[in-house]
Amino acid sequence: MPSPRAPRSPLEAWATNATQGQLNAFSGAVGGFASGIFTCPLDVIKIRLQAQGSLVPIRFASRSRKHELYRGLVQTARVIWRGEGMRGMYRGMGPLLLGYLPTWAIWFTVYQHSKVTLPQAYPHLSSRPNAVNVLSSIAAGTASTIVTNPIWTVKVRLMSQAYRPCRSRLFRKKRIYRPHWHYHSTLDAAYKMYMTEGVGAFYSGLGAALLGLSHVAVQFPTYEYLKTKFTGKGMGASRDDEAEWVSILSASVLSKIAASGVTYPHEVIRTRLQTQRRPVLGAEFLEGLGGFTRLRGTHLSGMVLQAKYRGIVDTFHTILREEGWRALYNGMGVNMARSVPAATVTMMSYEYVMSSLLRIKDDANDRLGEVV
Repeated sequence: MPSPRAPRSPLEAWATNATQGQLNAFSGAVGGFASGIFTCPLDVIKIRLQAQGSLVPIRFASRSRKHELYRGLVQTARVIWRGEGMRGMYRGMGPLLLGYLPTWAIWFTVYQHSKVTLPQAYPHLSSRPNAVNVLSSIAAGTASTIVTNPIWTVKVRLMSQAYRPCRSRLFRKKRIYRPHWHYHSTLDAAYKMYMTEGVGAFYSGLGAALLGLSHVAVQFPTYEYLKTKFTGKGMGASRDDEAEWVSILSASVLSKIAASGVTYPHEVIRTRLQTQRRPVLGAEFLEGLGGFTRLRGTHLSGMVLQAKYRGIVDTFHTILREEGWRALYNGMGVNMARSVPAATVTMMSYEYVMSSLLRIKDDANDRLGEVV
């Protein structure tokens, strides 16, 4: 018969000795992984809608809707399904999951750590918990964004490209809208980006991504505020009260809707910058195009070797000038359909895993206390 001191399982052994930061990192990674699997098809649709304005030939007026291949959630899903099948709906799944794991592990760890250290470093913040939550959210977002931006850039490149646009019946009588490259896998994309565009390509859109910290600065403090109002407990403080899950679900949905509505345009700007290839001259650049077919009526110099977007402000003005203000909200409906369940799955998975680990840790400590 095993000693009462012996943990019942490897998970219990780990949870018993894990620090709060390790519990946060593990719970956040599980939550992000679950969210990525659940929402990948909607993420592909959102990226296609956000990016298509930059894929229309420069010589055409982008305001004309006749050059749009993707229009809305249902029509875009139909186009992708007919042209690319199930594989197209899950394009970019590899870097999506690869990115979610470190993103949320870093985010939850830094967020919880900052909530403790900020009031200690700045005592006047002790009486302002909402300010602490906002600053902690910004710190967590900055850390996770800088570390994982290369993964997200690869993901966006993969999601924005059509797999077989030239052979599909769907595309025979339409102008071909696709990026000016073709990647076959995550590693192939990373290799071609590095060889043809350099390290800087992996940090395309980083400025816009950091601007997007306003999103998490709204979402997570709002979530924690609502959860505290609904349950009386902060983020990650629940144990196993089933009555709290409705409140957690409500707080997740409301906080994500509020954040998405306020900060959405930065996502379009970030996607445009990430899907734009850096203008490197020479044959090495063309080697990364993977069977590039020039669009009829355009010139190579106008499509590839000239950067259309030059920074956040220029991208904003270019989109407004060529496509109108509505283009800044392309895919917002899909984003809501994707991000609200994604945030809900992430937060509920995080809370569930965290509460389970805390319960395991409490039970193990209680048994050890009884033995002592």
